[in-house]
Amino acid sequence: MTKKNSRSWMIIASALFIILIMAWAFWPRPLIVDIGEVKRQSMIVTINEEGKTRVRDAYVVSTPVAGRLLRIEVESGDQVIKGESVIARMLPSNPSALDIRTREQARASVTSAQAAVRVARADLNKAMADKDYYDQAINRKRKLRNKGAVSLAIFEQAQRDWRAANASLDQAKAAISMRQADLANARARLISFEASPSQPSTVGKLKDDAIPLRAPISGRILRVLEESEKTLPVGKPILEIGDISNDLEIVAELLSTDAVQVSAGNRVIIKNWGREHLLQGAVVRVDPWGFTKFSALGVEEQRVKVLIKFTDPPEERKSLGHGFRVETQVVIWENKNALTVPSSALFRQEGEWVVFVIEGGRAVPKPLKIGRNNGIQAEILNGLEEGKRVILFPGPGLSQGTKVAKREVK
Repeated sequence: MTKKNSRSWMIIASALFIILIMAWAFWPRPLIVDIGEVKRQSMIVTINEEGKTRVRDAYVVSTPVAGRLLRIEVESGDQVIKGESVIARMLPSNPSALDIRTREQARASVTSAQAAVRVARADLNKAMADKDYYDQAINRKRKLRNKGAVSLAIFEQAQRDWRAANASLDQAKAAISMRQADLANARARLISFEASPSQPSTVGKLKDDAIPLRAPISGRILRVLEESEKTLPVGKPILEIGDISNDLEIVAELLSTDAVQVSAGNRVIIKNWGREHLLQGAVVRVDPWGFTKFSALGVEEQRVKVLIKFTDPPEERKSLGHGFRVETQVVIWENKNALTVPSSALFRQEGEWVVFVIEGGRAVPKPLKIGRNNGIQAEILNGLEEGKRVILFPGPGLSQGTKVAKREVK
């Protein structure tokens, strides 16, 4: 009898233990959630876009004349001083080679110019002879006039002839100079690569005879466009100079829908430029025209260029150069004491923004009205008070009255 009682109690105890285990296993447990808090803090709304640095007034040095550029000795990054540093040297271009037809035409021009010089010299001899004649004539007329043997009209006519003879002599001398200049011009057309010893070509000129090109501004060499020695036409760019320290700015291309929210003077936060600390800037200008650009996915977009200046001292960004990539955040709204809720706590329900508030360890949905939202924080206009705890990333299994517990971070 005792054995039977003992066995019965063991069966009952086992059954109770199993029931307790099952009850513990299937007993509703709190839902583990991430919890945030409603609090007052500084909040900003920004437009984020990549940008590129550039020197605002970069000087492109070009060839002043057509000629042979000697090898550039300066390199990118070299410091130059305005009006002192020699950045390049040039030799005047060699005269072009003449074909047979052009050479014969030039020779004919020389022959014609030589004949014109001979004619001018003959005219000069005639003018000199006329002057000698009228010099003697005026002297005779003056003596006769003093004696009263010649009338005043005859003496004045002699004076006029004498002045005309002097003018003809001056004209003949000027004609000689003009014809000699025409002859020199005609001979110059015959100059080619095979110059005579009296007219040496520029091929053998030394480097010291070259024309020095000096830096137009003080700064650094940004790019050397022509390194090797070569013959270039006039106006050909050879290098670029800029002042990286004081003349550096950022160009960001914003979507046109974002650019309309930006105006000159907006604060800009510059990050991911290569160092850990942030840089500060300000919007200088928003271009009044947009342009079409295709994104990496092939989507057609309307972009607008925004110019940004640095407001930090140059020492804070001394490693930045021309054409460097940066990330910009243009601040379009800012509140130092905004009542905020994490954006991850918000969800839409029947056209309203709602959050789950924790009250008594259970989730309670609360509708609210929000203002600005930057994707991390949302401004609360009404519906919640400071200090309330809200559930982040509410899942579909969460409903009113659900018991919740905070997820422990390990």
